[in-house]
Amino acid sequence: MFKPKGGGILFKEEKTFNLRFSLEANFSEDYEGDEDGLAWFQEWETQMKPEIIKQVFQSLRQNIFWKAHIRNRGNSPENEIEIVIQKEFLNPKKI
Repeated sequence: MFKPKGGGILFKEEKTFNLRFSLEANFSEDYEGDEDGLAWFQEWETQMKPEIIKQVFQSLRQNIFWKAHIRNRGNSPENEIEIVIQKEFLNPKKI
């Protein structure tokens, strides 16, 4: 519970939903290590992940009653991107 500037009390309820991507690359027996600079992972980082995030936000924006934004909790964006999806139930000020 917290008191916003304009008075009144704001209650906040939270739930968490995780959608986890596990990245794997399989190679033949003659593979000699990451001499290619982990090109398969760079493809994920530069092409696939940005497109997935873009599509997620496009989908979320279709519902005008919910708002979405990225929250940074100090984790590397290479490992985690947190998207906060918020719905407000605030009453307008009474005169």
